[in-house]
Amino acid sequence: MEKRIVAFDIGDKRIGVAASDPNNTFALPGTTYYRTKDAERDAAALAAIAAEKGAGLIVCGVPYNFDGSESPQTRKTRRFLELLRAKTDIPVVEEDERFTTVEAERVLAEGGARRGQKKRSVDSIAASYILEGYLGRLQQIKKGEQAAMSEEKKLHEEGCDCDECAGEEVNVVELVDDAGKVHKCYHIGTIQYKDGWYAFFQTADEEEGDEDEDEVTILQIVGDEGEEELVPVEDDALLDEVFEEFCRMMDEEEDEEEGEDEEG
Repeated sequence: MEKRIVAFDIGDKRIGVAASDPNNTFALPGTTYYRTKDAERDAAALAAIAAEKGAGLIVCGVPYNFDGSESPQTRKTRRFLELLRAKTDIPVVEEDERFTTVEAERVLAEGGARRGQKKRSVDSIAASYILEGYLGRLQQIKKGEQAAMSEEKKLHEEGCDCDECAGEEVNVVELVDDAGKVHKCYHIGTIQYKDGWYAFFQTADEEEGDEDEDEVTILQIVGDEGEEELVPVEDDALLDEVFEEFCRMMDEEEDEEEGEDEEG
């Protein structure tokens, strides 16, 4: 288990809070902090929130213009981050937050949230998107390292037991079923659907993978912040809806990547 990563979506009036699961594989929106007129007091409050969650890293969204250039709000946010760094020993890193608030508002609108709920929720959901972006880049780096490691292993003789060839699998989590059996799984995504959050896994066990390597396990994330757990989805109709939404989002992401490749 790694230390959690905490993310903040910093606004002039409110600051959204999100935290990763204990394995740093997906992000969950948390509370919203309402700012005072004292920036140092606000920075100390965020440092306390991160410490309370046992964070090993703080990710803060930094706003840029649509073209990627800096704005007065960019510099204002960075000044606040310097105050935050002075209040905590936890490393503070920046993450581009363009489009996160817009996307959070879209999700709330599609979910039928009321105006009051939107004000309370949009900041924390935006923080979760900031964190998802950071975690996604971490996973891409790990995948690159894993691919490089696989290529290096090919240079060794079969059955080699050197340190490089004996490395542990990356991006694998262990799930325990009702019978107490441990299953190694790849976490392939997390989405919000209606009022719930759902995580998607594929088996990483070679023996189980031989049976149906394309099978996807969907578990719902429930519980209070910091005490989340994964539980099966009992409603078959809801399960189908969640899976359909996940496939739709994956198709959209694939289309976007193909579009970027064509533009490149």
